[in-house]
Amino acid sequence: MKDALTDLDPFDLPDWLGTADVTWTSETGVRAGHHVAGRLHADDAGSTDQDVACDLLAIDEAYPLPVASDDVRKRAHQAWRHGQILLLEHESRPTLAVPGTAFTADLVLDALSRLAKAVGASPDRYVARLRIGVESRRGSR
Repeated sequence: MKDALTDLDPFDLPDWLGTADVTWTSETGVRAGHHVAGRLHADDAGSTDQDVACDLLAIDEAYPLPVASDDVRKRAHQAWRHGQILLLEHESRPTLAVPGTAFTADLVLDALSRLAKAVGASPDRYVARLRIGVESRRGSR
């Protein structure tokens, strides 16, 4: 997967992410592993096409193969340390690079809060709908 990650500028995302009330909905369970597919949707009743993919990627997962290059991991950790988020594109989908190997509800909320700030929105305007999912079975190491 690490070769398929490219940088994405938050300003390349739709403008409504910074002005509308937004709900992120997971398409897969947050317990399922290092990659959680999701979508952002404007909660404006008059909107019809205000929907965009937005995935979460735990960039420290390294088994059976590293998810991200050392450079991407370093930049993601640096952004996180400064209260920001590294935004990437993976398979034509905006993807939030999150330090760690798996997700919790708190980590998802933190990542979405950082996305809101990156697009100039208040985190108070963002809502998360999570699918719990089944915990992934990882081999013993």
